Amino acid sequence: QVQLVESGGGSVQTGESLRLSCAASGSTVNSLAMGWVRQAPGKEREFVAVINWNGGMTDYKNSVKGRFTITRDNAKTTMYLQMNNLKPEDTALYYCVADRHYVSIQMATMKYAYWGQGIQVTVSS
Repeated sequence: QVQLVESGGGSVQTGESLRLSCAASGSTVNSLAMGWVRQAPGKEREFVAVINWNGGMTDYKNSVKGRFTITRDNAKTTMYLQMNNLKPEDTALYYCVADRHYVSIQMATMKYAYWGQGIQVTVSS
């Protein structure tokens, strides 16, 4: 069983930064692809960034490219999302997700096997 716990969310002003963390536990976590999904009020969930098991492959939603960076530290079984130059449209509930196979953002679906509980990020103008 894999468990994912997010931390690091909060409220910031436009242009500021936040770093989300996802602490993973379970015997297979270091072999899993992982990612971040967000859901804004009244909108569908969308993938923001994905990373393969060793961090060698990453992909991003176009609107966050150049501002967000996804990384992982398998020694700590933790994944991160560094979010810079935040905008009000980044306001959402952010979920940490994991699954057996890495796919690009375009191919990713909401059928990822493991989900965290979500953490709120609010960006005010």
